[in-house]
Amino acid sequence: MNLLQYLKSKEFLRTIILIVAFSLIIVFSLMKWLAYHTKHDERIAVPNLEMLSLEETEKKLEEYNLNFVVIDSASFNPKFPPKSVIEQNPLAGDYVKENRKIYLTLNPSDYRQVTIPNVLDQTKRQVVIQLKSIGFRIGKERYIKDLGRDVVRGLEIDRKEIKPGDRFPKNTVIDLVLGDGLIRKETVY
Repeated sequence: MNLLQYLKSKEFLRTIILIVAFSLIIVFSLMKWLAYHTKHDERIAVPNLEMLSLEETEKKLEEYNLNFVVIDSASFNPKFPPKSVIEQNPLAGDYVKENRKIYLTLNPSDYRQVTIPNVLDQTKRQVVIQLKSIGFRIGKERYIKDLGRDVVRGLEIDRKEIKPGDRFPKNTVIDLVLGDGLIRKETVY
C-alpha cells in the first residue's frame, strides 16, 4: 500500500478523528483543571488599610484571608499616626486572589534624627540654606554684639544653646544667634 492509498483509506480518516477528539478532550480537561486550580473568578476586594496600626492591619487581613509584607518605613508624615500604614500595594478596592501578599509602607514613629553640622562663623544665608536642606526649620533670629554682621555665632532651640554634632529630629525649629556688625538692633523674640 503506498502513501496515497493510505491517505484515502478509512483507517487514516479514523486515526485523524481519534487524534482530534483526544486532543479536544485533553484541552477541555486542562482548561477545567486550570480554572479550578487557579480559582478563576474567585477574587477578594482589598480593604483600605491606611491609618491602621500593624496589629489592626493584621486582624483585618486575616478576615479576608490575605497576607502582608512590610516593605519600608517612609519619611515621617505627621498627618498619619506613628507606625500606621501610609501606603499599600495593591490599592484599596483592587481585586486579588486568596492568600495574596499586600505590600505595606509604614509611618515611622517620629522624624529621623539629623546631626547638626558645624555652621558657626558662616553667613546667615549659607546657614539657612544648609539647615533647611537637611530638614530643619529656621525660627527666630537673635542678634548679639559682634563684629561680623549676619554671621552665625550660635544655634538655639527654645533659648537653649545647641552645638555642632548634637542630634535632633528633622523638622525641628532652630533659632539663629547672629552678629549685629556692632550696629544697634532690636532683638527679635
